[in-house]
Amino acid sequence: MNRKKILIPLGIPEAGLALVKARDDIDYEVLDPAPPEQFRAKLKDVHGVTLRVTGFTAADLAVAPNLMAVARLGVGYDNVDVAACTGRNVAVMIAGIANSVSVAEQAVFFMLALAKRAAEMDAMVRRERWAERFGALPGDLAGKTVLVIGGGRIGSRVIRRCAAFEMNVLAYDPYLKTDVLRMYGAEPVSDLRAALARADFVTIHCPKSGETVGLIGRAELAAMKKGAFLVNTARGGIVDEGALHAALTGGQLAGAALDVFDREPVDPANPLLKLPNTIYAPHMAGVTREALDRMAVAAVQNLLDVFDGRPKRENCVNPEVLG
Repeated sequence: MNRKKILIPLGIPEAGLALVKARDDIDYEVLDPAPPEQFRAKLKDVHGVTLRVTGFTAADLAVAPNLMAVARLGVGYDNVDVAACTGRNVAVMIAGIANSVSVAEQAVFFMLALAKRAAEMDAMVRRERWAERFGALPGDLAGKTVLVIGGGRIGSRVIRRCAAFEMNVLAYDPYLKTDVLRMYGAEPVSDLRAALARADFVTIHCPKSGETVGLIGRAELAAMKKGAFLVNTARGGIVDEGALHAALTGGQLAGAALDVFDREPVDPANPLLKLPNTIYAPHMAGVTREALDRMAVAAVQNLLDVFDGRPKRENCVNPEVLG
């Protein structure tokens, strides 16, 4: 029997482990905790690796001669050396739509929390400031214009949810055909800065790449409608944090909500954390109880599919290695 071995740093939910346990031709090892030196030492005889927050470098690949695939429990892969994996014919797999609904819900939640001034209203009750409730009124999503940057797995779901809130939805994605964006319920836009000037809310759902790092910088923030809100549940680095701070303190933006930062865990001295018109989450938009189960199942299934010679091309970051 041609046995395969999977290394599982930091563990995965039982829903994913159950797929491995159901196979009599698969061995697995859970490594938790998974410091880099121990992780690397375990790679010498494995054929597949699941990755939660663990990165995967060319140095890791160099000590894994039998490796066939790495599988992310998620859709981001900026901490995986894809070029090195491609050079070695190792498939880099992502979890498809496993956490798309969760991230889309978090983005809409952020928009609602900003519009409804949720944190301030909560504080008024807790701090006996009831009389202040008419000072800064909350707003509605209905009738507002939202710009969704990125119309893929997550962005398409955000578009549908925003449309259900009776918002006017613009979508910017230079890689998708306009008829696809219209099918989702959005008005396609090709000029990012012109669209920024129309939007009451901007929500980011594009991958982090050389093209998107700094995509929303000082000039883009200056182009936004005065009093608009910015939401980022994609990746840190897509928004220039220094420029965002200036836009929030200078009155250009009314508020922002971030699930992601340039540095994670976020630096406690980050000046953004001191602003009253911001809300945050610790990179958890795609990590709900339900999503983690779905991602574990997807990651393990991706590895098994590679082993079995029937990988899902749509889940592969570097499909050229599949032949």
